[in-house]
Amino acid sequence: MGLLLKQIFNFLKLLNSDTGTNQLAWGLSLGLILGFAPILSIQAFIVFFIIFIFRVQIGAAFLSAFFFKFVAYVFDQPAHHLGKAVLENESLNPLFVSMYNMPLVPMTRFNNSIVMGSMIVSILLLPFALFGFKYLIIKYRATVVARFKGTKFWKGFAATKFYNWYLKYDELYG
Repeated sequence: MGLLLKQIFNFLKLLNSDTGTNQLAWGLSLGLILGFAPILSIQAFIVFFIIFIFRVQIGAAFLSAFFFKFVAYVFDQPAHHLGKAVLENESLNPLFVSMYNMPLVPMTRFNNSIVMGSMIVSILLLPFALFGFKYLIIKYRATVVARFKGTKFWKGFAATKFYNWYLKYDELYG
């Protein structure tokens, strides 16, 4: 529980910082795919690879994956029906047979109806989530953070020695 709270506080710190909105939005969006994908699958490893190679906010991805795991659980039944419809499509049957005979592709568990449906849903939702999260981050920074920094409480707190010490500590040790 302590690790989750630490991730939430770090995420709130990132939201209030000057970190790029693209990094945060991509982190949250890739967390959507991680949340919908099985943990030990090729899809998850590909997303981990993308997260670690590109400038994507890791904490945002893991935090969003944690919450999207619950959303994926709620949508298992519709994902099952979607995956079943795709897997039982006769015209795609030769494709699935050849994919199943490839070396690593069966490790994606694409032949499971829930996994297939969840991956289709997560890939379709990815662009909407990316632009939606980016919009929400920009709006949050423009309204909530700006309004909070304009309060008398924040101005008084920012003038204290404790806050100056914190800024120096954060600058030196991150």
